[in-house]
Amino acid sequence: MTKSDISVDVLVIGAGPTGLGAGKRLHQLDGPSWMIIDSNETPGGLASTDITPEGFLYDVGGHVIFSHYKYFDDCIHEALPKEDDWYTHQRVSYVRCKEQWVPYPFQNNISMLPKKEQVDCIDGMIDAAMEARVSNTKPKNFDEWIVRMMGVGIADLFMRPYNFKVWAVPTTKMQCQWLGERVAAPDIKTVTKNVIMNKTAGNWGPNATFRFPAHGGTGAIWIAVADTIPKEKTIFGSHGTVKKVDADAKVVTLEDGKTISYEKLISTMAVDALVEKMGDQSLISLSKDLFYSSTHVIGVGIRGERPERIGDKCWLYFPEPDSPFYRATIFSNYSPNNQPASSKKLPTMQLASGEKPLTSSPREGPYWSIMLEVSESSMKPVDNANMLRDCIKGLVSTEMLRPNDEIVSTYHRRFDHGYPTPTLEREGVLKQLLPKLQEKDIYSRGRFGSWRYEVGNQDHSFMLGVEAADHIVNGAAELTLNYPDFVNGRVNHERRLVDGAQFFKSKKGIRDEGKPLKPNGVETNGEAKASSGHARKASKRVSVSGK
Repeated sequence: MTKSDISVDVLVIGAGPTGLGAGKRLHQLDGPSWMIIDSNETPGGLASTDITPEGFLYDVGGHVIFSHYKYFDDCIHEALPKEDDWYTHQRVSYVRCKEQWVPYPFQNNISMLPKKEQVDCIDGMIDAAMEARVSNTKPKNFDEWIVRMMGVGIADLFMRPYNFKVWAVPTTKMQCQWLGERVAAPDIKTVTKNVIMNKTAGNWGPNATFRFPAHGGTGAIWIAVADTIPKEKTIFGSHGTVKKVDADAKVVTLEDGKTISYEKLISTMAVDALVEKMGDQSLISLSKDLFYSSTHVIGVGIRGERPERIGDKCWLYFPEPDSPFYRATIFSNYSPNNQPASSKKLPTMQLASGEKPLTSSPREGPYWSIMLEVSESSMKPVDNANMLRDCIKGLVSTEMLRPNDEIVSTYHRRFDHGYPTPTLEREGVLKQLLPKLQEKDIYSRGRFGSWRYEVGNQDHSFMLGVEAADHIVNGAAELTLNYPDFVNGRVNHERRLVDGAQFFKSKKGIRDEGKPLKPNGVETNGEAKASSGHARKASKRVSVSGK
């Protein structure tokens, strides 16, 4: 057998949140040898940030930081520890419907709709409530779930058209086990009361409060996390591009011909791409039943003060056909550094109406920006060539922009794998595919590695990598992968970046200097808090219990 150029116990493919989570935990456990490889020079994967030549930042879709895990919080805090590294926001979110801005969640705020639509929605909710009292079967798909939970009125007005715009497949072709905490069930009494009193319901959901980096967009988080792991254990850029995965020989061949042998492989690339690299025809055939949509991210930079009608809105939903996008994010509201300084002089590219400006000479700001998302699939084709034009028209038709607004910067990027769709076939595929890979010592994890959207946020993705590493080293259960509803329904504090053994080790150092251990062993001084999280080398197994 030919000797590989590099040999490690655990190889991690991909330096997005999942791969970095695996690397972070492997670094902390300080047991097996490991390495992360990625074809991009900059870590972050689908949580990266682009910057336009004019100086406007755009994330790869709408990302915000909120968390179900203390370990994730620890790692993010270690990477960006200063208070001024972050802005904290209260979510201000609306649905554009019947020329009204209806507060999110839509189903709790139909009091903002015209009277006819209010009646249709309440009629449907009453019918759904009466049906639920006598029904003894579970919904067979997402569409049945919507009608069962909310009624036909809300289904036709919002849920069906909006979800088709997002997922690029009809709701009848999607299963409903993925929902969990993502969709609020309406309380018919509260909704009716709010309609009569003309009131709106308050914020709901796990991201009602969220954080965003002050500088560099979401991508800055993952660049900072990557900086906390040893550079010598990473290969980023063209030299880190995977050409072939030989699962039998346990060797990965890179594009430049270099080979890396491994004992265990944590792959965060899309699982359909992984099995292609493996050349395993049975797994390739199995993966064909996994469905995904592509995402187009469009950015529009505008000269002028942020309009009052936009205010402090965060993200907005668009179920109706007067715009190609399903979501708009007022990206300039997340951080003042997401757009150029007011003093920067930029020429006007065009007016929002599509007309040419009176002058093209560069002028100062201020500036603000909007980020849009459009889905695409075989069931929902798009006009790629005219998408930017059509999106700007949609911004005007939904009153996000005025026809004479000056556009100074545009951005358009297509991401082939945008959303892993929870179709009716998904679970049948994953229950075969993931175990077959694991039998070959390949742990396919992440937003598209494990293909479970319900645990596809940044915190989930990071922890999928952490838990895969822990399973390999310690045999620990992978709760996020296997029990999404469990991890989404609680604060998960079982792991911490400074574990129990390390905590007492650092305290021993304090005592050796003649300083007493503080009562209860709860507080740590600055030195202990700054611990990188290395476990004792004497024991390769590290407890995953919290402090």
